[in-house]
Amino acid sequence: MPKDGSEISLDKELSLDGSGIPMWLTCELTYRCPLNCPWCSNPLDFDKYKNELTTEEWKQVLRDGRSMGALQLGFTGGEPALRDDLEELVAYAEELGYYTNLITSGIGVTKERLIELKKLGLKQIQLSIQSSNRDISDLLVGMEAYEHKLQLAHEIKALDFPLVLNIPVCRQNIEQTEDMLCMAEEIGVDYIEFANLQYYNWALLNRAELLPTLEQLERAEDIVKRHRERDGNKMTIYFVIPDYYADRPKACMNGWGAIHLTIAPDGAALPCQEARVIQDLDFPNVREHPLKWIWHESPTFRKFRGDDWMKEPCQSCDEREKDFGGCRCQAFLLTGDAANTDPVCSKSPLHQIIEAGVAEAHDPERMQRPIVMRRKGSINMNFLETAE
Repeated sequence: MPKDGSEISLDKELSLDGSGIPMWLTCELTYRCPLNCPWCSNPLDFDKYKNELTTEEWKQVLRDGRSMGALQLGFTGGEPALRDDLEELVAYAEELGYYTNLITSGIGVTKERLIELKKLGLKQIQLSIQSSNRDISDLLVGMEAYEHKLQLAHEIKALDFPLVLNIPVCRQNIEQTEDMLCMAEEIGVDYIEFANLQYYNWALLNRAELLPTLEQLERAEDIVKRHRERDGNKMTIYFVIPDYYADRPKACMNGWGAIHLTIAPDGAALPCQEARVIQDLDFPNVREHPLKWIWHESPTFRKFRGDDWMKEPCQSCDEREKDFGGCRCQAFLLTGDAANTDPVCSKSPLHQIIEAGVAEAHDPERMQRPIVMRRKGSINMNFLETAE
């Protein structure tokens, strides 16, 4: 799943001051998922994380988050619908006063469950769909899922849920931007998010095969602009600008531990869903520490707040309070040090890493290689062990 709350539209950047409150609480109910998307960051070694929080432990998390001021709640995964207690947790979140979002692949969600979730107070659904073309969509997820996703989208709207259609953008589907917009209009979605992939873990392995060319992105951008001009506010269209073609990094998660709090299936508390890729951090667990202490006092959440931790050129940059030095996870994966300037920034002394990545993705030989699906046994796992 793309990062919750990190959206950058074509027109403006979302910037919020959380006043020290975890406004967005993301609950990764499970890492289990039947899909094999070649960009997913969820771990394959489920046994390592099989000790998922119980229903009562999740309810404690929801109570603690609400008491701290959290307003937005996302149930995600993996695939959250694989948890049998999803309905119970949605109902409890409604009692506590959250605005609840279900972030789902659609697998495991039925019309009957939708009706029940609506009755229990679920407010919004974000459904991922990989293409407007059945064959491409099924190829990208590693199973026949397109027809179910499409039918489910119509059922979601028939029940009058606000629907966010999330499309992970890659080279394999970017040329279908026009068709995907028409598909979204026909469904009647409220928001469509073209989310260019974040290249962590499995996506980093497949980066040269997945990264669109600049020309493809420019064509897609023009199509989005035309639809916006034609349709106005009929459907909100987000286009998340890819890091690899940016001059400056995004204000990732609006800053480390600023407004986003993620709880992993095993209870680990993370400043974002990708943070576990940073190997030298010890992430506190809600089974061992109060959530309030984790957010306000834990060394991990304080690690990259403010700007005291910054190295040059970030430390003296007059834009440091705008982008917070970029993404800590990306800095770690690409440079080996999470405190380095995100190499996306043209001011970074390591910006050539990004330039080399773009050049590799444009290599005709690499562009013809097959993508590696995210499933056990498909590669030597040593690569992802070093990335995680």
